[in-house]
Amino acid sequence: MESKIANALELTYGPVSVILTEEKPDKAISFTKGRWGCVMFMFANAAKGKTAVFDKETYGCWGGGVGLGFGNAYEHFPGGEACFTHFLSSGNHAWEKGRAVASTLEGKAGKEFTENFLQGEAYVKTPQLVERFLKELPIMEHGSRYVVFKPLSETDPAIEKIKTVVMVANPDQISALVVLANYAQGGMENVVVPWAAGCQTIGIIPFKENEGKRPRAVLGLTDISARKYVRPLIGSDGFTFAMPYSLFLEMEESVEESFLNRHTWRSILKEKI
Repeated sequence: MESKIANALELTYGPVSVILTEEKPDKAISFTKGRWGCVMFMFANAAKGKTAVFDKETYGCWGGGVGLGFGNAYEHFPGGEACFTHFLSSGNHAWEKGRAVASTLEGKAGKEFTENFLQGEAYVKTPQLVERFLKELPIMEHGSRYVVFKPLSETDPAIEKIKTVVMVANPDQISALVVLANYAQGGMENVVVPWAAGCQTIGIIPFKENEGKRPRAVLGLTDISARKYVRPLIGSDGFTFAMPYSLFLEMEESVEESFLNRHTWRSILKEKI
């Protein structure tokens, strides 16, 4: 499937389909069972032309399991959800359970993870605020065996269940995508920028948007940790723009009559995005 939007924006990397399926695609890359990995690293590979696949045993990390819709994987974080709320905020060094769990990680986890477990990533001020975040996060189990990241150009919408189309775009291109998402919808809030993991902003959050009467696009890759992992593959100036499939189709239909064929956008393109 080709994208008019991608052509009009002159994207550097191809759009990626997020697909739910019961069949594992041939020759797809995946994480090894039980091994840590960042889902967004796999996404970056898909944007560069590869197909990646995940299941309940190969989602890479706890946040990735949540982000891909395989349930509340934070329950499997060392020390459970309670230790995760401290990990994301002020750290586990100041309470007894946290210190006990940390002692079991010595020699088993990497230096960076162990340090973050004890001292915290400081992405949220307190564990209580992380608890609030988890209550607001649309944690779900979609029921499909596999989640697949696949280049849109190699996707057949007639036989594959596309949930979301995700583009990697620089600030100029993001600006155009925001305008286009609002072009035929009316209103002014048809794009959201939630605070969440990179994989969650291309997974469960747009999955949830799919369930509404007026699905919104989701701007993502504001996750600092994810940006660290994808930088070697797709550079430092990109963000993700995830469109529920119905919204993507509407935006595709709007390309030819929209500003994307007018002089203002054309002048930006001439400045070599």
